[in-house]
Amino acid sequence: MYEDLFEKLSRSKFRSRFHLKDKDKQYVADKGIETIREHAEDLINKKIAAAFIANDGKQTPMKGHPVFIAQHATACCCRGCLKKWHHIKPGKELTNQEKDYVVEVIMKWIGKEMEGYVSHEKKEELIGQKKDGRSDREKNEEYEQLKFDFDNLR
Repeated sequence: MYEDLFEKLSRSKFRSRFHLKDKDKQYVADKGIETIREHAEDLINKKIAAAFIANDGKQTPMKGHPVFIAQHATACCCRGCLKKWHHIKPGKELTNQEKDYVVEVIMKWIGKEMEGYVSHEKKEELIGQKKDGRSDREKNEEYEQLKFDFDNLR
């Protein structure tokens, strides 16, 4: 279902230029995906769920939060884009099902953007392992050997 949508969005010069920057990805990693989902639900309710929006087409900032970026990347930023890309008619309040759909599209996009991301903390941990020169497996083997030696001393 989402594959077709994401394929079409990837062919849009405008939509395909949106990506999460490292600071946005770190924000998602720090907050956790469930908190980001809550932010998406809240922002959709506040920004695009109403039947009529005075500043429709201008209500979603282009930066400042991963959800804003995802909204533009997925054409979930205003009622006009929802009509064009998702066939959700303007002039009526979004149903719970429509809101759930929009949030799911946003979260799927964020999930795709987060694939392969390594947080700053994990990078530091990996760098520390490299400095030590030993892998986790080697450290675990050493620990097990020390534990064995200690147990045999008793």
